[in-house]
Formats: sequence, C-alpha cells, structure tokens
Amino acid sequence: MANLTFDFTGRTVLVTGAARGVGRAIGRHFHAAGAAVYLVDVEADAVADTARELGVVGVAADVTDTAQVDAVVARVVAETGRIDVLVNNAGILRDGVVWKLSDGDYEAVMAVHAGGTFRFTRAAVPHFRRQGSGRVINVTSYTGLRGNPGQSNYAMAKAGIIGFTKTTAKELARFGTTVNAISPNARTRMIASVPPGRLAELTGAIPMGRFADTSEMAAAVAFLASDEASYITGVVLPVDGGLSL
Repeated sequence: MANLTFDFTGRTVLVTGAARGVGRAIGRHFHAAGAAVYLVDVEADAVADTARELGVVGVAADVTDTAQVDAVVARVVAETGRIDVLVNNAGILRDGVVWKLSDGDYEAVMAVHAGGTFRFTRAAVPHFRRQGSGRVINVTSYTGLRGNPGQSNYAMAKAGIIGFTKTTAKELARFGTTVNAISPNARTRMIASVPPGRLAELTGAIPMGRFADTSEMAAAVAFLASDEASYITGVVLPVDGGLSL
C-alpha cells in the first residue's frame, strides 16, 4: 500500500527495536517523510544492514543498559542538534506458563520492554524540555490489556508500558511533549511462525479479516508524532483491525 506521510523535514527520529518488522517500517516511513532517522537494535549486523538499505543511521545498542542508552541519545543530539520523536518499539519474547517461567525469562522480558522504554524516555526528556517540544510513542500490546496464556511476563511488561505512557503524558505535557502508545496487530515474524490452523483462527477473530501490513503501524505512529496530533496525549491507540472491540 502507498505510504501516507506527514512532513518531518528538519526533525530527528529515534526508533528502537528497528532492525526488522514494525520498527523497520517505522524508520522507513519517517525517512520518506524527510526526517533524520536513527535505528537502534541490539543486533548489530541486522540494524546496520537495514540502515544501509533505507539510507538512515543504524546504531547497535542494548536498551537494557543505561550507559548505552544515554550514549545513543547523546550521539543523536550531538549529530543533529535535537531529538523530536522517540519510538520505543524494542521487545523480545520468552514465553511459558507462569509456573515454568524462570527468573531469567521474566527479567529479560521486563528489562527490554519496560526497562528500555523507561531508559530511552528518561534520556530524551532533558532535550524535550530544552526544545519545548517532543513526541514519545510507545509500542504496547493487546496482551497487556487482555492477557494471553503463556505470556504473563510479556503481558506484565506491556501493561506496565500503558501505565508508564499515561503517567509520563501527565508529567511531560508542561514541556510541550506528548506521550502516546499504539497497540498493533501486524504481520511480523511472530505471525509467520504460527501454524496455519491457528493462524486461520486468529485471523477469524479480527473484524477486518486480516493482519495489518507493518506500514499501517508506521502510519499510525507518524500521525501521533505529527503536528496534527499536538493535542493528543496519554492515549493507547489500537491499530488492530477491530480485534480489541
């Protein structure tokens, strides 16, 4: 489908978890809209390849490491003079029913989803305050609202991101900064691994009858980052074809 783009010329956008999937699509969309785009991912080779293909900057960093996060944000501001949009998309899965989850599986998921969102937002705030403007878009999940067997760690992390979004929206509004989230339902690597019978069942539960293309997630993020969305904050926008109805 054709991209619908707002004009982000002269603005700087940082996207985490951006080597593949939704993060990659978000980076592509903002680049097409004229932004200076920085893609961040823990997989150094993958993010370098994606950045080279899109014509943007790729940075290898671990979102769970405060020093690395702070260094990424400092680099972005040093090279462009600003940071306008932060998209917290990084995430992992370590699935298992709660009585079989190890401490490591629980802590890893929380550290990447919730911890990464916290660390990057915290690092960006001083620059939003200085600029008097900013946009934060966090990626949460339907699972964070409704739960899903085998994903208690993931559900907890994604529910935490919703609470974090609403709290920081209240805290940062005074600095001209909005904080919102999307709850996506896109065709990604995780969907590709689902057995055909189960995939048909999942698709049948979506009123629109299909999973979204990742570009449709990117368009929603771009809207929330745009000037047109300047009075929208603290919202969790379902971009899910009606799944959450």
